[in-house]
Amino acid sequence: MATVALTKDTFEETVTGNDIVLVDWWADWCGPCKQFAPTYETSSEKHDDIVFGKIDTEDQQELSAAAGIQSIPTLMAFRDGILLFNQPGALPGEALEEVIKQVKALDMDEVREQIAKEEAQEGQSAEEHSH
Repeated sequence: MATVALTKDTFEETVTGNDIVLVDWWADWCGPCKQFAPTYETSSEKHDDIVFGKIDTEDQQELSAAAGIQSIPTLMAFRDGILLFNQPGALPGEALEEVIKQVKALDMDEVREQIAKEEAQEGQSAEEHSH
């Protein structure tokens, strides 16, 4: 499967509607983005079970701002709508494959459990400070 251009209209639906979604934040003027593009494209052809999204930060400034993108390229990996990986910089092919392997290997029940625990702790500490 080739890469898919995402916009603010399709981002949420793509991330929540698919099992695993990678997102490459890029811009036309960015050298490292252009170097990373063929690596990303090659990887997208190897993994039919993953959606490889690309977001042009120039075209989608509102979405980039909402996602807090500071530098590009930035790669994000979502599984079951949960952000699991968020790192700026062009990854070499092996590193990209490693991220994919780790995201696939995660036990999502454990991840959700961990998130629930963290949210419960944050809720408690916020409550303590408000008294």
